[in-house]
Amino acid sequence: MLIFGGTSFLIWYSGLVPLGILPYFYFFDGFALLIYILLYLGVFGHEEVKWMFINAGLGILGIYTQLDAVLSHFGKRVDQYPLHIHITPTLYFILYTFTIRQAVLDLFNAREDDIIRTIVKYGYITVSTLAYLVI
Repeated sequence: MLIFGGTSFLIWYSGLVPLGILPYFYFFDGFALLIYILLYLGVFGHEEVKWMFINAGLGILGIYTQLDAVLSHFGKRVDQYPLHIHITPTLYFILYTFTIRQAVLDLFNAREDDIIRTIVKYGYITVSTLAYLVI
């Protein structure tokens, strides 16, 4: 995941890619993202993947602040790039935060216990939101 996501991040934010070959990178990233989503559907199921996109929709603030924080290390800001540049890095971010959420559910052994799962889900949302606001 780090290789594909890291490569995508560098490609989209380096400014070194000529605009004429951007469709190739959309295809490359689109294919990789499709494979990830199909893998996630097979491993985690439809309900969990649905939650991934719900959390992503709620986490636009987090995505924006995290991308801006990473770009700040390179002397850049999110608003310096057109919206289409953020598409694939944002999708990678969504997939990676989903993976982290799954790890947290497993860490607290929350998959089989509805009460613990509910506490962990809302705790995850609360901690994530607070972290994004701090960033």
